[in-house]
Amino acid sequence: MALSRKHYLVWILLIFLIFMLMNLYLTSDKRLSSMFYKIIHQDNLSNVKLDTCIKPPTRVQPVSGVWTIEPRGRLGNLMGGYAVLYALSKLNGHQPYILPHMHQELSKLFIIKLPVLSQEIADRIKWKKYMLRNWMLPEYKNISGQYVQFLGTPYSWTFYHHIKEDILQEFTFHDFVVEEANAYLEKVRGDSKNVTFIGVHVRRGDYVELMPKKWKGVVAHKGYMDKAIAYYRNKYANPLFVVTSNGMDWCKENINNSLGDVHFAGGGSEASPARDFALLVHCNHTIMTIGSFGIWASIMAGGETIYLSNYTMPNSPHREVFRYEAVYLPNWIGIPADLSSLMEIKGNKNN
Repeated sequence: MALSRKHYLVWILLIFLIFMLMNLYLTSDKRLSSMFYKIIHQDNLSNVKLDTCIKPPTRVQPVSGVWTIEPRGRLGNLMGGYAVLYALSKLNGHQPYILPHMHQELSKLFIIKLPVLSQEIADRIKWKKYMLRNWMLPEYKNISGQYVQFLGTPYSWTFYHHIKEDILQEFTFHDFVVEEANAYLEKVRGDSKNVTFIGVHVRRGDYVELMPKKWKGVVAHKGYMDKAIAYYRNKYANPLFVVTSNGMDWCKENINNSLGDVHFAGGGSEASPARDFALLVHCNHTIMTIGSFGIWASIMAGGETIYLSNYTMPNSPHREVFRYEAVYLPNWIGIPADLSSLMEIKGNKNN
């Protein structure tokens, strides 16, 4: 039966509407895919899980929010931020993303696996800001929010010690880093046999003035270094101390090398700490002073660790943001600092 003119026009209009709706759907789906892919750093696409990044033409599925952390500080603090973000996101059931600066710095050393949130997208998100202390608190197990950004410089082992092996896997060195570190240590070893490498990190730089003036504390002194080195000399038949520092001149003047078992490894450039860090991690044991750089080198090296303890006065403002028991692992060996130089500073004599 022939269609009437009225029915014909209705069919034409219906076909036109279906065509427009299909076009709108495809365009919208394409925009969603495009926007989602901007969230992920293009260099990191191979590391993104399928449940967080669905490739076209499959439609994008919703993800469980976006959690990240503001990158602050240098290598040690960035590693701490990464580990804490990973642990808290896993604990609360959300997907962690890191920002480009953190990826840029950490990827110089490590095969970074977490997806990277582009700064363009990060700047457009209305974040729930969450300041963290540098130790784990019970309320951190129940953090709410789909778009959470952590603030602060947390690096305490209390956040992630229960998944320590996972964290160590996250900080897997690039092959070339491992090869360079091992080659350097082999060269330092020379013809010596059965060598026990002791990595030594001496944090100085801005801390030399910052600790006594702002934090009512001290940095490592000669007496501490003598005791720490003597511990390993007494314990191992053939120790070899590999010293890294951002104050190498001080180290050469104050570390006893009368036995010829101390090697001063380079100039300790703060602008490129990767080499020093890799050397420390590939040693058997560690002597550290203060700072997150030495803490992370000790954690990753394993073995025994000696650290400078009680290096601030009881009335130090540093105690408000820092707890020794939350920073240094229980099985590490602490040698108390000499605070006599601070006793002479007016205002500290009776504290």
